[in-house]
Amino acid sequence: MTEEKKCPKISFNSIANVLASISAVGLAGIVGAGTYVFVNKDAIIDNIKEQAMEAVLGGLGGGVPSIGGDSLPVGAPDLAPPADQAAAPEAPTGFGLPQ
Repeated sequence: MTEEKKCPKISFNSIANVLASISAVGLAGIVGAGTYVFVNKDAIIDNIKEQAMEAVLGGLGGGVPSIGGDSLPVGAPDLAPPADQAAAPEAPTGFGLPQ
């Protein structure tokens, strides 16, 4: 006795239904993500601004001091030349030719 093995028949209709279902799930994901971004766009923009400001100003330590506060030094004593430093040479006159 020989036993016949039957191949499962896959119709075009079943393939089309599977592809349509996958497409519908993908479209629902895209619409859902777009809706989430549209509803929360202000919070997303504020979050990105805060991250950018932290990246730019994060290396300053305590942040930017307020104007007129005591955290900024008055004058620039660290740029004053030391007392034992030689004087700078004088600029030449007359196109650098001796007179």
